[in-house]
Amino acid sequence: MSALVAEVTVVDRDQVLWEMWKSSDEFEGYRVEILDEEGLTVSPTGNSRHARINRRLLAALVGHLQGSEWAPGTDCNVIHGLKVFIPDVYVTPEDDEEIEHPDGLGLLASGIPLVVETVSPGPKARTRDHLLKRCAYAAAAIPVYVIIDDYDEGGTVTILTSPDPGRGEYLSTSRIPYGKEAVIPEGPAKGFVIGPEITGEPRG
Repeated sequence: MSALVAEVTVVDRDQVLWEMWKSSDEFEGYRVEILDEEGLTVSPTGNSRHARINRRLLAALVGHLQGSEWAPGTDCNVIHGLKVFIPDVYVTPEDDEEIEHPDGLGLLASGIPLVVETVSPGPKARTRDHLLKRCAYAAAAIPVYVIIDDYDEGGTVTILTSPDPGRGEYLSTSRIPYGKEAVIPEGPAKGFVIGPEITGEPRG
């Protein structure tokens, strides 16, 4: 009798998602990220207020970092292993070629000391920034993660530090309401203030 041999193919889900992401040209105009093992996360670009906050933030960071070896950036792939993030704003070495992905696909998360997300309207956006990205950025050991959220009790700025990559969690959290100054406690942007000049006053 002949034996029947079943061929088993082991699928590396992370690798499959990575290959899908690299060929995701059909999502032009959207942000396509890999935040966890569940699949590609596709989100639209933000509204006018979202863009205004990020524009103010970027301009203020330019002034704060002037004369240093660091600079702010926006809308670039930040890559950790086979995970891909697109922060609203981030801080990078002025000469970011030193942390460029080997295939030129973006910047390596290991060289990014700070990322900022401005929350868009809707529960999915809040889940993405407060849960999925919080876990993803911590797992990538990004030292400082800032969340600017219009929709949290009149508006808050949350500053997360001390990432624990193994647990995918930040061990230190400060939540500051709009109208008060949120101060970055460490890294190249240490002392940078996110206040009403960036967020506006508390929202009714």
